[in-house]
Amino acid sequence: MNTLLIRLAAPLQSWGADSKFTRRSSRREPTKSGVVGLCACALGIRRDDDSAIARIAALEFGVRIDQLGTLLRDYHVAHKSEFWETGKTDPFVSERYYLSDAVFLVGLSGEPRLLETIDSALKAPKLPVYLGRRSCPPSGRLSLGLREMSLIDALRSEDWLASDWYKRRHKATLLEIICDAETGAVIQDLPLSFNQECRRYGLRATRRETFDILSANTSHDPFIELGGGA
Repeated sequence: MNTLLIRLAAPLQSWGADSKFTRRSSRREPTKSGVVGLCACALGIRRDDDSAIARIAALEFGVRIDQLGTLLRDYHVAHKSEFWETGKTDPFVSERYYLSDAVFLVGLSGEPRLLETIDSALKAPKLPVYLGRRSCPPSGRLSLGLREMSLIDALRSEDWLASDWYKRRHKATLLEIICDAETGAVIQDLPLSFNQECRRYGLRATRRETFDILSANTSHDPFIELGGGA
């Protein structure tokens, strides 16, 4: 089985799963719908191409939280023209939440040719890609390439992607993985259509597990735990 690994890091990210009206929340980890949308942008897929979206959404999805970001709230005020000829405006107030300085490792597993196509597209995207919202472009490389292993094994064995200062500050090396599952906690995060006239999302079950990254992977720098390292 092949798994494509994707690194998601940026000054700001936002992964809403139940945002409505004036409150635009963010989950503490990337959503499947958000990552499917990112891949669709890289591939140049249209929003109304439901069959292409469904093909990506059928991939098994998992995310590892390497660096837990800080939740930020943005008090946002916009002005919408009420009467164009008079110039009167009606202020629109909303609360928008973001994750600051978070780092995630995402895995997609399934159809090999599709994974290879997504891998190539992430290295040279056809459309601008972003981490949840257009105001959140990614920093650094996105695709880490394909691994010939299962989704969970790939997420457990990859090196810890957190920054050195984060590793020094957080002595505990327990990381959390959230994966697709047959049963478990259910969220409305399975993209069915990104059509702006009628976006639709289905339900998906998830399971969580915690593991020690240093026990699972011995290729770490031991001096980080002593306060050294770069």
